[in-house]
Amino acid sequence: MILYLHGFRSSPQSFKARLLGQRLQALGCGADYQCPQLPASPRAAIALAQTVIGGTAPERLTLIGSSLGGYYATYLAERIGCRAVLLNPAVTPPRDLEKHVGVTTAYHSDEPFEFKREYIKELEELKVARITDPQRYLLLAATGDEVLDWRAMVAHYPAARQIVIEGSDHGISDFEQYLDEVLAFCGVQTGQRQ
Repeated sequence: MILYLHGFRSSPQSFKARLLGQRLQALGCGADYQCPQLPASPRAAIALAQTVIGGTAPERLTLIGSSLGGYYATYLAERIGCRAVLLNPAVTPPRDLEKHVGVTTAYHSDEPFEFKREYIKELEELKVARITDPQRYLLLAATGDEVLDWRAMVAHYPAARQIVIEGSDHGISDFEQYLDEVLAFCGVQTGQRQ
């Protein structure tokens, strides 16, 4: 199973989430892919992810987390012992999201949602100071990320497999060229040589 955890204000309609779903469908693995709409509450987002994961064995599970979803994926991977792919992951979201407390909208919808002040405390409860098994992690960090600092990402995942993308952006608009490498890390046979 591959569980994609989208970022703050994002959704299953994000470019990377749709690209992954389409590629897995084409490979005949679409049924193994999940990408739920995460609630604004970090605690509720983790609970939803745990429900989706259910009793999936850690060796059969890979989490793919983008931005805030990367923070969630790290927390869950440390608890479960599964693999995690981190796409420009948030490393310090309690600090970074403080300015977003209030009502806002998602990128793919006009529907408002509220990011409440108590969610900052919920984020703090999910902090992973240090990863325990770097081999279970693949980091993609873009030097052109306009939202988060790629150097903080690299420093937070020492000894993990790291792909530092020169340029690009926070959304990793050139994600397609890294897709097969990500899927290979997930254990999916793509037919492409790595």
